[in-house]
Amino acid sequence: MSAADAVTSGLAGKRVLVTGGTRGIGRAAALAFARAGAKVVAGHSRDGEAAVSLARELDALGEGHLTVRADVTTAEGARTLAEACREQLGGLEVLVNNVGVDGHAKFGDLDAAEWQRLFDHNVTSAYLVTQAVLELLADGGSIVNIGSSVALRGRPFSAHYSASKAALVGFSRALCKELGPRGIRVNMVAPGVTEPETGGDLPPQLRERIAGMTALGRLGRPEDVAGTVLFLAGDASRYVSGATITVDGGI
Repeated sequence: MSAADAVTSGLAGKRVLVTGGTRGIGRAAALAFARAGAKVVAGHSRDGEAAVSLARELDALGEGHLTVRADVTTAEGARTLAEACREQLGGLEVLVNNVGVDGHAKFGDLDAAEWQRLFDHNVTSAYLVTQAVLELLADGGSIVNIGSSVALRGRPFSAHYSASKAALVGFSRALCKELGPRGIRVNMVAPGVTEPETGGDLPPQLRERIAGMTALGRLGRPEDVAGTVLFLAGDASRYVSGATITVDGGI
């Protein structure tokens, strides 16, 4: 068995939900799961070319995939996504909580609305979606939460972002213990700066500086993170739970 086959082992036929699935890491993961033979429901917050093109690419990889518009920062949106999974797939083996937003603000200027916006997207969405699909998630399934390596080291002018991503660490650790008796594994992936999500928006000097801070000398790509997501969802990680795996090039 090749290394690639080992990563995707056991994913064929699995039913997968990826939130924030039309861009960046979410898109790369949704397509990687489909290529591995899984059936994918990809959630997204707004219609547009990104959603249309993802649906087209998923259809080209096989039947049974679906893209769904739902605001998962609300309970109603999470229920909409869960119902779509029930109707389309009949259940789930894998949940990838990928929805998230970034934020930058001097702490003294950080207002409550901006603090709440980041927690709604980066933490509350994971709580709402996980709770909404919990009865659909099969025993022996896998939950993968997408956080950030910033959660483990902090970042100036981003107390709200760092705190919200750090909250996912505790969420994942606690949930793995609660769902362990069902054989459900809960893990977290903590990416560093990835492009094109953020890399394209960085000034060239800052981009070079961040790349130079990594041991590998480059920014990450969504596919780099997707590979770790598939590993945590598949059979190769069947005894891994409660882990946080950094994918940041060695910053």
